Amino acid sequence: MKKVTYEQLVSGKKFSNYTEEAGYIFSLIDSGRIKPVLSSSKNGKKPALYTKYWLIEEKKDYSKLINELRNAISPMINIDFYLNHPDIYEKEREYVIDLSDYVENHKEALNYQMSENERSFAIWNKEKFLSGKSYDGVSSGDVLKHCGIDKDSLSVFRTAEPLAYYSFSKDVPQNILILENLDPFYSVRKKMLGGNNDICGVSVGTLIYGGGKRVVKSFEDFEISSEPYMTDERNHLLYAGDLDYEGIGIYESLMMRMNKILNNDCAICLELYNRMIDKVEDISKLPHMKEQKITDITSFTEAFTVERKNKIIEILNCGRYIPQEIISAADY
Repeated sequence: MKKVTYEQLVSGKKFSNYTEEAGYIFSLIDSGRIKPVLSSSKNGKKPALYTKYWLIEEKKDYSKLINELRNAISPMINIDFYLNHPDIYEKEREYVIDLSDYVENHKEALNYQMSENERSFAIWNKEKFLSGKSYDGVSSGDVLKHCGIDKDSLSVFRTAEPLAYYSFSKDVPQNILILENLDPFYSVRKKMLGGNNDICGVSVGTLIYGGGKRVVKSFEDFEISSEPYMTDERNHLLYAGDLDYEGIGIYESLMMRMNKILNNDCAICLELYNRMIDKVEDISKLPHMKEQKITDITSFTEAFTVERKNKIIEILNCGRYIPQEIISAADY
């Protein structure tokens, strides 16, 4: 039931006088379409009418949809949920019918794996539906759940944006170095292409370009977008980026992500950060930080010497930062 006002009930209707208007309200009450809200006030006219009413919504006839569920939907789909919730079936009907047709008439196609988007288009002509895009308030997650079908049974694999990386060696264990910015990535890669993978005293087997904040999202799909040797738990993941609040935040987010996904720590590349800090001669000549959220950097600075730790704090307190590009190709 929905609560409506007297004014809403008579709005848009043309009555010659109040008697006709009241008669219309009484007819709605007599037919059971509305009920007075007895706690509401009356309008003070004759005959007196309540100012608020409960609108009694008619029960919809779902018999045709229930018959369709029982007789036209593939037995591979569990119809129990929809039989108990025909209103939801009405909303999701076209997606259920398409899915029913596919699992019933294209079974052989399920013998071959497809990407989520390819399978989604094959079933619904909507390539983003399976990967999370909703249409008219309908999501594939709901449809599959209501149909009792697991996404894996549709024989799909997930795709991810490929990582930009250079592999010097595929031996395990190895040091995998993630660099936040593009120029340092190219500078280090150039050195490694020349046959030297000693980066500031660290032997690097694989170099990955992080791309700022995108690296955290990329590493959600690390097992998909990387080669098998890279996900070995014996490897050591090292990170280096700008020395500012944002760069430190990226590292800390990445560390939590890697612990969760690969049960593998991601540590700072201390040697690289030390070189960055030691190259600063005049703090006043460092660039100003863009507006950034000030965060607690205590855990990040634990690995540094007291002198370098104090220098980091002084630089950030001055509203400045050390860009990763302070180390050039010549330095590497």
